[in-house]
Amino acid sequence: MTKSTTKRTTRLRELVNAPEILVVPGAYDGTGARIARSLGFEALYLSGFETSAGLLGAPDLGYLTMTEMATRVSAICDAVDLPLIADGDTGYGNPLNVRRAVRAYEKAGAAGMHIEDQTFPKRCGHLLGRHEVPVSEMVEKVKAAVDARSDPDFVIIARTDARTTLGLDEAIDRGAAYHESGADMLFIESPESEDEMRRVCAAFRGRVPVLSNQIEGGRTPTPGVRVLEEMGYALALFSLGTAFAAAKGLYTYLAELAAEGDTRGVLDDMILFEDFNTLIGLGEHLELEKRYEERG
Repeated sequence: MTKSTTKRTTRLRELVNAPEILVVPGAYDGTGARIARSLGFEALYLSGFETSAGLLGAPDLGYLTMTEMATRVSAICDAVDLPLIADGDTGYGNPLNVRRAVRAYEKAGAAGMHIEDQTFPKRCGHLLGRHEVPVSEMVEKVKAAVDARSDPDFVIIARTDARTTLGLDEAIDRGAAYHESGADMLFIESPESEDEMRRVCAAFRGRVPVLSNQIEGGRTPTPGVRVLEEMGYALALFSLGTAFAAAKGLYTYLAELAAEGDTRGVLDDMILFEDFNTLIGLGEHLELEKRYEERG
């Protein structure tokens, strides 16, 4: 596949600033990234939740390290030439740690990342029990992130988790402070009604783009992309559904094998050997192999 000559960071900025909403699915491995690309998605998201579940088999409670996430960023960016937004959790520490994380993610190939204002250990933004650092502390982290990037098009997204514990007004106020500190986009996590979602968009319309985190079964309504666009969101993030769908598929397959000692009953629910090899690019690699054999 021909790669774009435009930098991934620049492409992400262009997509975010376009009139139409950008729909970004989660992809936590190379196979998922290739499926998303084949279906026409223009950008991807790597979540800490999915990576923790996939890599560690553990919940999103702050277990993942920055280096583990940066390694996964690099793998996905090698697999597909799409802009990738990566979850940077709390920045993995103080503003100096934020600087290191931004540089590591940028070097790994990410087009943007978000950091959040939770205390550590952090947790998934749709779980209860989250707590926030003082606004002043997060402001310094945002400034550190902006200062650290070497590519001015690298997108810095500031997330606040204040809605659940401190209320929507506080979340909006924090978003405004983070934008004033240099954030390119805002992530007001887990509003709990469509009215609240509209209030978020109205507060920042014409000032800074805002994303919506759409988690199936989570705390925020999932009204569909067209409604999100009408509300005023610039980006619809379907962050975790790919992991939920993959887990369901794995469970179905393994349950059939455990119960029947046979998998023929679930073949219609699978991508089989030849098609899977096509999906992960076997043909491209065989062509490369042939090229180098001919030159040897």
